[in-house]
Amino acid sequence: MRIQWFNSEPVNIMTRDDGTKIIYGYASVFYNPNDPGTEYQLGRDLRERISRDAFSRALNERQDVRGLFNHDSSQVLGRVANGTVKLMTDDRGLRYEITPPDTQVGRDVVALLERGDVTGSSFAFMPTKTAFEKGQEYNVRWVQDLTLLDVGPVTYPAYTSASSAVRSVSDPEIAQDYAAWKASQHDWLKRQKRLRQISLIQKGLTG
Repeated sequence: MRIQWFNSEPVNIMTRDDGTKIIYGYASVFYNPNDPGTEYQLGRDLRERISRDAFSRALNERQDVRGLFNHDSSQVLGRVANGTVKLMTDDRGLRYEITPPDTQVGRDVVALLERGDVTGSSFAFMPTKTAFEKGQEYNVRWVQDLTLLDVGPVTYPAYTSASSAVRSVSDPEIAQDYAAWKASQHDWLKRQKRLRQISLIQKGLTG
């Protein structure tokens, strides 16, 4: 299943000494408890966060991530395999650098960035390992590992946690995992209640 996430991180462009244009920005940011925009609302009682190790495998394996404009496979800006897309992580998140081609698409995107018509970054991925965490106000789905598909500038980045284009608790895969986790939590509570009852009965018999 292809999962697409938008975020509000800005995309920029710089010119190197040799005149080469470089598109750069953060495709994703890690969860920061001081920044509500670093978690994404999937439903009324569920948020999603990116763990700090989520991109480790993708980077170690040098997954052949594409640089795309608007996640459109017909608007290619670069790829990891030939060095025209570079990926790295720091304390903030996943940073990318794209060397755009001298094609109509490449020139157009550069022009749009230089004019400020395009200002957002995004990434697309498939989660391979997730975990749920129970919270007081809402529950959390952590993305712990993923297969990274593409990164790059987008025209309409959704604002932080205001929900994304296709990621929501109505997604069948997310809904199924969430329902299974909630059922396991319910079973655990039932077991704990039963154990407490048995303990009280035993105390009454021996008291």
